[in-house]
Amino acid sequence: MGKLIYISGGARSGKSGFAEKYMDEKYDKKIYLATGVAFDEEMKDKISKHKRRRGKNWKTIENYKNLPTLLKGHIEGYDAILLDCLTNMVSNLMILDNDRDWEKITMEELNKVKERMVKDVNEILDFVEENNIDMVVVSNELGMGLVPDNYLGRYFREIAGKINQIAAKKSEEAYFVVSGIPMRLK
Repeated sequence: MGKLIYISGGARSGKSGFAEKYMDEKYDKKIYLATGVAFDEEMKDKISKHKRRRGKNWKTIENYKNLPTLLKGHIEGYDAILLDCLTNMVSNLMILDNDRDWEKITMEELNKVKERMVKDVNEILDFVEENNIDMVVVSNELGMGLVPDNYLGRYFREIAGKINQIAAKKSEEAYFVVSGIPMRLK
């Protein structure tokens, strides 16, 4: 049975660097599950910096969907997975895999999207419980900022906030990173 470790913080808080350090100190054979998609120069640069920082002693898998099925073929001989990041995964599932007009979506449709994403995340977390591999999950904290001025932003915040709560609740350890300083929550 694997252990779940949840790490949250604001944008540029140092949560990914803390997660990588945590993994380096506790595990030898590591998988880096990168959910970001390099769709612009800024994201390409961010991904490149993450790759340089963690070095070559990680197995890297780049994907954001169907993760339990994908991971089954890769975990043999590995100690832990770093999923970076849950909110990128949600964003990609909402935007890249849905052809919706977010300004005109009904509450019924929104609830179906939310239920599907909650199901996807629960499948990932259940995968950890069912397998002998630990997982460190990195996610952005979204509930401490301004209310977004558009529908997509508010719906993203609502869905990602719910998913963060699920991951934090199921975790054995949880950390909140502020200005590069990790604080243990549980």
